Amino acid sequence: MGALHAGHISLARAAASENTHVVVTIFVNPAQFSPTEDLTSYPKTLEKDLKKLDELNSSLPDDVPGRVSAVFVPTVAEMYPAGIPLVRDQQVGTFVEVIPLSAKLEGGTRPHFFRGVATVCSKLFNITNPNKVYFGQKDAQQTVIIRRLLLDLQFDTELRVIPTEREKDGLAMSSRNVYLKGRRREVAIVIYKALKAVEEMYENGEKRASVLLEKAREVVGNAGSEVKLDYVSLNEPGLLEEVEVVEKGRGVILSAAMWVLPREEGEGTVRLIDNLVLS
Repeated sequence: MGALHAGHISLARAAASENTHVVVTIFVNPAQFSPTEDLTSYPKTLEKDLKKLDELNSSLPDDVPGRVSAVFVPTVAEMYPAGIPLVRDQQVGTFVEVIPLSAKLEGGTRPHFFRGVATVCSKLFNITNPNKVYFGQKDAQQTVIIRRLLLDLQFDTELRVIPTEREKDGLAMSSRNVYLKGRRREVAIVIYKALKAVEEMYENGEKRASVLLEKAREVVGNAGSEVKLDYVSLNEPGLLEEVEVVEKGRGVILSAAMWVLPREEGEGTVRLIDNLVLS
C-alpha cells in the first residue's frame, strides 16, 4: 500500500536474506476501501518509499544474497480495467473471496476488505510469479487468508510471516500512525497494553477465554472516552474459530481492533489493529 515504515522494510530485508531478487509491490488498492473510509487521504509517499528501499539495498551486508531488484507500482486502470467504484454493488469484473475466513474479525466491521485483499494479491501473484511472499504478523488474519488462498488456487508460492515491528512504547507500526499526534498518539498504545495484560494473565495460569477477553475490555475501558474497542478475540489459526479455553501449545491468536477518536475539529477517527500469539 506504500507509505513504507520499518515494518515494511523488515519484510524486504527478510526477503533479501532468503532470495537473490526481491520485487516490492506498491499499490493503494481501492477495493480494500468502503465509501466511508480514507482512500483519498491515505498517505502516498512514493518518492520517499523508493528512497527507503535504496537505503535498504545500500545497508545490506555482502553476505546477504539478495537486493530489491524491482519495485512494481501499477496504476488502478492496470489492476482494474473495468474500473473499481467503492460501492461494492457497482463493481464489475472478477473478484476473489476466501470464505468464511474473510467474514470473521475484521470482516465484521469491514465486510469489503478481504475481498479486495484477496483479489489484488491474486493479481499481483499472477503478475510477479513469486517463489515466496512476505507478510507481517501485524495483519494476522490477512496471513491466514493468504495462506488459504495460496493453497486453494494452487499457487506454487511459499508464505513467510515476519514478526511485527513496533515503536519503542510497543505500538505496532502502521502507515496510519501518521494521523496520530499529541494526546491521540499517547492513548493509541492502549491497544497494545490491553493485549499485553491478557498475555500476562495467560502466562500466570488463566486459560478461560471469557476471563482473558474481559481483561482486555477493562484496560481499554479504563482509558476513557478517547478510544473505543471494536473487538477483541481469541482464535485458533486455521479457520479462525473462537476458542473457549487457551491450551498450551495451540498457538492461539489474540487480536483486537480499536478506534482512536477525534479530539479536535478536522481530525478523523483512526482505527488500529494489533495481535499477539499466545503459547
